[in-house]
Amino acid sequence: MTSMTQLCRKIVHFNVKWRLLDRVVLFRRFFRFLWDRILMCSLGKPPRYRRLPRGLTSPSPTTNEGDMVLRERVSTSSDYDMDSDLVSLKISVLGDCQIGKTSFVIKYVGEGQEQRSLQMAGLNLMDKISFVRGARIAFSIWDVGGDYQSLDHVPIACKDAVAILFMFDLTSRCTLNSVIGWYQEAKKWNQTAIPILIGTKFDDFIHLLPDLQRTIVTQARAYARAMKATLFFSSATHNINVNKIFKFITAKLFNLPWTVQRNLTIGEPIIDF
Repeated sequence: MTSMTQLCRKIVHFNVKWRLLDRVVLFRRFFRFLWDRILMCSLGKPPRYRRLPRGLTSPSPTTNEGDMVLRERVSTSSDYDMDSDLVSLKISVLGDCQIGKTSFVIKYVGEGQEQRSLQMAGLNLMDKISFVRGARIAFSIWDVGGDYQSLDHVPIACKDAVAILFMFDLTSRCTLNSVIGWYQEAKKWNQTAIPILIGTKFDDFIHLLPDLQRTIVTQARAYARAMKATLFFSSATHNINVNKIFKFITAKLFNLPWTVQRNLTIGEPIIDF
């Protein structure tokens, strides 16, 4: 009985030490992330005004979504140690709860990066490095929770972001109505970011009645015009328009060719700009 009690105490002690160690690692990553952001801010001109060298040839493409040549890989902690010449771009993700924001981001950065993401109450931070015309682009994605408690994270998430993704569930019109509130809140802290309106769960949307689909498309397009935003319908489950959205952001920031056509056909993933 005594040996069993001692064993239980050792297990509890081990669990406590493990949790403390996990907390220490989390805080170290958080402060390192903040330090990287401070260093970027001290560089002067924001990266959104930089042009990529046109004489450089990009690596062979590994994806056929979209027309812009782009190869991507998930970043690791050593990337920031060795690659001090990275162009780092901050992107914010806003929208209600349970609409697929985090699934969308994980689909883009890769499931392996989810294990290395920085998670706090109401805020997830994920990174991914892309190669464009021989240059390295590091996307830093700030995914804000959709509850009222997470509103406190909106200022830090939106400040200095080059693009803000306003997301809603295509099968839930109330989440679309909430977009205007998220947009107004974000504009308090960032007036220059590229706004993008994204409808998620397109794979569920196509099973709605055609008249309801048409109503949602009309309303979403009206909101996008009011926000001066580009509209995408997407699906993280089937990887519809996920990579294409980040290619669009890169093309806008660096004045790269963008030849994707508008698609306003009901029943297909809408792209409107």
